[in-house]
Amino acid sequence: MKLYALCDQTTLDAKKISLETFVALCNRDNAAIIQYRNKSQDIDFITQQLVKLRQLWSKTLIINDAFFLHPFCDGVHLGQDDLLKIDRDACAAVDKIRAIIGTKKMIGLSTHNKEEIERANLLDLDYIGLGAYRATNTKEDAAPLQDQLDDLAALSKHPVAAIGGIRFDDTFENVAFHVIGSALYETRQEGQS
Repeated sequence: MKLYALCDQTTLDAKKISLETFVALCNRDNAAIIQYRNKSQDIDFITQQLVKLRQLWSKTLIINDAFFLHPFCDGVHLGQDDLLKIDRDACAAVDKIRAIIGTKKMIGLSTHNKEEIERANLLDLDYIGLGAYRATNTKEDAAPLQDQLDDLAALSKHPVAAIGGIRFDDTFENVAFHVIGSALYETRQEGQS
């Protein structure tokens, strides 16, 4: 499984971690993707952070929600509500995003249950996020899927990124990416990969 690192600005600020340190941790753990997420600052600050991340990180860089910042990264990840703000028809919303960002950039979509996965199977996506696996501080309202996550992941025609409380030692059969945020900062115990 590949590591998909979640770079959440609120968490970075709370833990007093710089982008340089975050990227060093991603390199240490051989991450394949970084997603930058910032729900509180203005677009200018978010843009500056993306530019800085791009200078530090040569692999895949994804922006959360702000698809209009696609020139600074390799794709966008959207939540269900964010997708439907673009168009009430999910297929039309993805088509609109594709028309803006192009076919070479990635689109990921958060999913939480069988119905959302089945709808996502009809969309022009590059991957889905599925979770939350466990309860987390950043997604307090998410109902943890726990043991159901791997079975649900098997229903997706897109590669699956397991989200929400994922740890390095979690194992899945039907998941392509571990999405790890806060666990990057924690000291891993002996024997974890």
